[in-house]
Amino acid sequence: MPLGFTRRPLVLLAVPFALAAGEAAAAELSLKRVLLSSGGVGYFEYEATVNGDEVLPLPVRLDQVDDVMKSLVVYDSQGGIGEVSLPGRQPLAEVFRDLPFDQSALASPAALLSALRGAEVTVTGARTLSGRILSVTQEEVQLPNAQGLVTRTRVSLMTPLGVSQFLLEDTDSLTFTDPELQAAVEKALTGMSEHGAKDERVLQVTTLGQGQRQVVVGYVVETPLWKTSYRLTVDSDPAVKLAELQGWAVLENMSGEDWEEIQLTLVSGNPVTFRQALYTSYYVDRPEVPVEVLGRVLPPVDEERDQDDGALGGRAKEAEGYAERAAEPPAAAAPLPYAGETSTGDYAPQQSAEVIAAASTEATTQVIFSFPEPISVEAGHSLLVPFITRQVPAERLAFWQPHVHPAHPLAAVELTNDGETGLPPGVITLYEREAQGVSYVGDARLSVLPAGESRLISYAVDQKLTVREEATSDRIVTQVSITKGVMTLSSRETYRVDYEITGAAKEPRVVLLQHPRWYGWALVEPEEEQIEVTPETYRARVAVEAGGEATFSFVLEQPVAEQVYLSGLDDSTLVYYLESDFLSAEAKEQLAILIDLRATLFDLRRELADLEAEISQIIADQNRIRENLKSVPAESDLQRRYLETLNQQEDALIRLRQESAAKRAEVKAAEDAVSVFVGQLTL
Repeated sequence: MPLGFTRRPLVLLAVPFALAAGEAAAAELSLKRVLLSSGGVGYFEYEATVNGDEVLPLPVRLDQVDDVMKSLVVYDSQGGIGEVSLPGRQPLAEVFRDLPFDQSALASPAALLSALRGAEVTVTGARTLSGRILSVTQEEVQLPNAQGLVTRTRVSLMTPLGVSQFLLEDTDSLTFTDPELQAAVEKALTGMSEHGAKDERVLQVTTLGQGQRQVVVGYVVETPLWKTSYRLTVDSDPAVKLAELQGWAVLENMSGEDWEEIQLTLVSGNPVTFRQALYTSYYVDRPEVPVEVLGRVLPPVDEERDQDDGALGGRAKEAEGYAERAAEPPAAAAPLPYAGETSTGDYAPQQSAEVIAAASTEATTQVIFSFPEPISVEAGHSLLVPFITRQVPAERLAFWQPHVHPAHPLAAVELTNDGETGLPPGVITLYEREAQGVSYVGDARLSVLPAGESRLISYAVDQKLTVREEATSDRIVTQVSITKGVMTLSSRETYRVDYEITGAAKEPRVVLLQHPRWYGWALVEPEEEQIEVTPETYRARVAVEAGGEATFSFVLEQPVAEQVYLSGLDDSTLVYYLESDFLSAEAKEQLAILIDLRATLFDLRRELADLEAEISQIIADQNRIRENLKSVPAESDLQRRYLETLNQQEDALIRLRQESAAKRAEVKAAEDAVSVFVGQLTL
């Protein structure tokens, strides 16, 4: 049942696109009810009194036809539904489809005569002519006394006596001799008149039944969102735990017709809504298959078969081409009204005006507000109407949010919905009632407030309070283990936030401190039973006396496990662990051995590097000497000196290479010693 209605729909709708001739509306549908949803759609319900079989016209905006076709429903408790018809999306194109001229031909008489060249006409005026239209031309004629130029239309006719001409502007009448052509022109003009409202379509709803009865027609179309604005009046005394709440709905009538004495219902929820182009014609893309054409039979000349490349071969190739093209894919084608009572305090002159609230009903997925009195709104106008007024539990707090203001908390009110239905989201204007009257204190926003839940709304900065926070963190290693050279450190990380609150000089406050809940972290201080826990935050209420100070702390912890590969540590990191206070004496002893082994390895690598550097230096020097030998005289003293130096260097290279090989073996042994020690180290 759509939108909570209990009337029974009798049959499904059939929607042909041709308007039956001769149908006349004997009754009119009048708008009786409008239901606006916060999902951006509205339900419009019309009623009509019918007698027997009736056809009910229902004008609909063109941009709403898709939604109407998707959602249209008819209720008739004593009858049935015949059909619902409406013109096609492009009715004028259909009107001119079979006519010998298009729509542009009706722009002027001259255009029509030009489009119907060859048609037989009869013209009356200064003289009577009959003949077929030969040509239509425009010419400029000079007015007497140089009064300017005027455009005349000269029409040439082929008559039994030859070609005759007349000025179209001087004729009394012009008719088409062919009655079918005359009827076609009248049909086109009638179609243009019927479809003159290009942005509107008229649905024809056929009802079937006996006797007089009520018929209801409804549909759902896109509408502007209705908005909510609240007014909350709190007492200047924080000890007063009640506030006056008024909720007003802001809506617009953009339907294109006046709402006169209609029943208004507002729905707050989040329904699934969508559109589908039901009013657009769709065609299935079909592949084009070539026409089968039998080839001409022409016997070939009797030649050798391997040379037969004549007509049959050509047709075979052509058939293959057709097959390939045919294989290609086609183109992508019961409500509980709240009384409007207000508190009867000492400020009678500032009491809120009494409001007749809407009746609210809690449905499965939405809240329905039904207004008790009829509503009237002109098309294109907006309306502001109250839908709720009552007292609600309200507690005034100072809400600390450092990302909003680094030093001062926000003045806030915690609202509790103690009613039986939820409240929609909206903006709130807050007022404060004092002995002198009511004053504006700020604006706030309210999210969806289901029945039985509370929401915190902030509306101003409380500059009389100051909050300072200091955050510290620490990590303590609680356990160490080493397995095959991998050291596992189990730690406890602590995060602490200390708050210092300086209160207002003359007024007490309750400050609401908030800390985010982090995944993997546990609250250590205070205990969760002492604070409020929301899905994302911890909240603590701290009372601060007038002119006083208060402190509060949140402490959270999380376990941390870290694995360290000893083989990949540098000496400075090993020394850090050796000097730490969380390692056992045995672990430090083993790390000391590892440090010594690594020191030995470091020394051996340094000695090997020195040997290899010396070898590289000698080789470079030899290359220099050999180049010099190319330019000195043979058997000269300098040549003998170079050769003696080369001999000495060769002896040194032999010795150094032997020492380098031995040192490389020592390095390999030291590396193996470190690797074996680390791999076997387990504590």
